[in-house]
Amino acid sequence: MPKLIIVEKPETWNFQIEDAEVVSADEYISGEPYQAMKNVKVLNLCKSYQYQSEGYYVSLLAEARGHKVLPEVSTIQDFRFPSILREDSLDFDTLIQNTFKGEPYERVEFNVYFGITQSEDLNKLAQQLFQMVQAPSLRAVFSRKTKWVLQSIRPINLNEVPEVDKPLLVSSLEKYLLRKRDYRPDKKKYDLAILTDPEDTNPPSDDRALKRFYKAAIEAGFNTEFITKNDIDKLIQYDALFIRETTNVNHHTFRFAKKAQSLGLAVIDDPDSILKCTNKVYLHELLNAHKILTPKSIVISEENCDTIASKMTFPFILKQPDGAFSKGVHKISSKDEFKKVRATMFEKSDLLVAQEFLPTSFDWRVGVIDGQVIYVCKYFMATKHWQIVNWAANKLKSREGDVESIPVDQAPAGLLKTALKATTLIGNGLYGVDMKEVEGKFYVIEINDNPNIDAGIEDKILKDKLYEIIMEVFLDKIKAEK
Repeated sequence: MPKLIIVEKPETWNFQIEDAEVVSADEYISGEPYQAMKNVKVLNLCKSYQYQSEGYYVSLLAEARGHKVLPEVSTIQDFRFPSILREDSLDFDTLIQNTFKGEPYERVEFNVYFGITQSEDLNKLAQQLFQMVQAPSLRAVFSRKTKWVLQSIRPINLNEVPEVDKPLLVSSLEKYLLRKRDYRPDKKKYDLAILTDPEDTNPPSDDRALKRFYKAAIEAGFNTEFITKNDIDKLIQYDALFIRETTNVNHHTFRFAKKAQSLGLAVIDDPDSILKCTNKVYLHELLNAHKILTPKSIVISEENCDTIASKMTFPFILKQPDGAFSKGVHKISSKDEFKKVRATMFEKSDLLVAQEFLPTSFDWRVGVIDGQVIYVCKYFMATKHWQIVNWAANKLKSREGDVESIPVDQAPAGLLKTALKATTLIGNGLYGVDMKEVEGKFYVIEINDNPNIDAGIEDKILKDKLYEIIMEVFLDKIKAEK
């Protein structure tokens, strides 16, 4: 992918980077060749990003042209709200405190160039700052009263870069652009990042499935890399992001999805799907509004929870709005149990969902991507338990129930019709629709934006073809975007 480095005076900078061109802001803004270029990475090193400055328009026009630009306009806008950036820094507060543990002064100021500083001791913190605020050159100020806090962070222009720092700026820029993938001899057409959490004991895809995703991606023509939560600054290097990590809105997975979408990447799970699927209150309203059959459900708060006895019979299910993998879900059998459980649950959320209990020996799961069904499974209840996963079980073997995969063309037509109708309300990503079958009727329990795909289970029928279908969807999304 071609690279453009935008500066006011190209003659004053000597960047030795293959496939990179240094051009002036005027040339980039008004030059016809740059207006017509496609699949370009743009590094905006203009002296100012102020509203309606040349630097501002470089980023604005780059986004309009479909170029991947650093910094984005949204990043430039973030600098107008320093309080939000200070709040974001609380995500790595422990690192901040540890970094300045032995600092004798009450104030520390330093420059960051593509996540690197002059001081090796500050580089880990600098990398976090760059991930939080993706701008080429930053000046960060930390101060201490009772503890260390980020006092301010802002972009600095080339005129503010000290002479002693200019070699570091150049080397950091070159290091940032010269990723290994950029000069591999076997480079293929597109680049795919797969986000995983190696430490997750219950990931949405096991190691064997991830290897099959990787194989399918390579065969589809992707340069493919696994990335982790520490790699958000690398997203600009890719064409697509596949999140194979349990998602949530208040989580780095959502930030990855938002960032990737803003960069023009094809994303699964996209942020809208994460937002809609991870909240059961939203799903309850959405499904009811479109007359999709669900178990009787009531959204309750601390103020109205005592009225539940007149509206719901025991036992019923009490759900945390953003629970995942059958966690945050309780079977309530009495008033006393309800009082005890709800007290803990209301500490985490102002609203809960009370849902009619429909006892069945198994739950249906229908896997859907881009409007097509790719697998159908029966998840049987765990031994002597009412859920498919019994998290209280001492032995792993008895924690989960059996799973039966069946060919799509042998699944009940009503099941498939309901699943497709439900997922259409969310989007065209990858979903798993959980349903119960009672007297021939199919009730939607929830829609998962990040469904399980494990080797030998969800892929049992289609095998490698399942992974190939998902990679084909990514290719179609990328081509449509281009």
